[in-house]
Amino acid sequence: MRGCPAGEEFEPILGRGAGFGRVGEAGDGYFGSELTEAGPREVVEKAQSSGFTLWDTAVVYGMGRSETVLAQALKGYARNEYQLSTKFTPQVAGGGDDPVADMLEQSLDRLGTDYVDLYWIHNPADVARWTPRLIPLLRSGKVKHVGVSNHNMDEIALADRILGEAGFRVEAVQNHYSLLYRSSERAGILDYCREHDVRFFSYMVLEQGALTGRYNPAHPLPEGSSRADVYNAILPRLQKLTDRLAAIGQDRGTSAANVATAWAIAKGTTPIIGVTKADYIDGLVRARDVELADEEIAELEALADATGVDTRGSWEHDM
Repeated sequence: MRGCPAGEEFEPILGRGAGFGRVGEAGDGYFGSELTEAGPREVVEKAQSSGFTLWDTAVVYGMGRSETVLAQALKGYARNEYQLSTKFTPQVAGGGDDPVADMLEQSLDRLGTDYVDLYWIHNPADVARWTPRLIPLLRSGKVKHVGVSNHNMDEIALADRILGEAGFRVEAVQNHYSLLYRSSERAGILDYCREHDVRFFSYMVLEQGALTGRYNPAHPLPEGSSRADVYNAILPRLQKLTDRLAAIGQDRGTSAANVATAWAIAKGTTPIIGVTKADYIDGLVRARDVELADEEIAELEALADATGVDTRGSWEHDM
């Protein structure tokens, strides 16, 4: 990215979600799924060898467990062979003099590093309160780049002004963005990012599996999970969209999931995809290489709009 005070580049092609919070544990699988202890290492090895070197996590993914398991999986790789992205979440901030620095130190300890490439304010609980706390962390080098997640346009602009007064800036935005949820696009955030050379990271691109083509009314998401509670009721309304994703994928020799991911890339975003099996990496390689025609993009978006569903998460506010 241009304008980095540290003079460094941060240009991943495709982000990789690291929701390893439930390794070896039962869970409902809303963000991340249950894995074997060997699973994360296999995923890391396949991803690294395929050129996917950005690992995105957060304190609240498994309340630290994700960071710990990710660090274990990355052992043996030189620090310059991968990039770490983690988050300060205001809702779980401690009561010390500097909760942002405190949470970062805990993350650094779990991740086994002395710096993170990208540090996020996870939710916009109080932009004016938390954003200034990032400035000394940038100056110290413990944080190389700053991003904001789940922020709307006004909040992004405010954070950028605060950082700008110290010679820094917001360099990345991470919001929920998929065929079914394009609020960041409609609010002008994608345009803002293009105009200001800000990387936009899209999460929930596959809507927790609902856009992978694996699920339909006859084969719903596993009952008893949070994903099932949110998506199973709307699967009939998604059928035409997922069928079209599958058809486009068949024409390209790939899957519906890879087409949905390719759509997000075509929109100028960097998808953060949670992968729990090493075999899924091959699909991500194919998604990166899929080129969609403008007509196909427009058709998919029209089908998505026709579903009439709203997949905004309970943690999100209006963009």
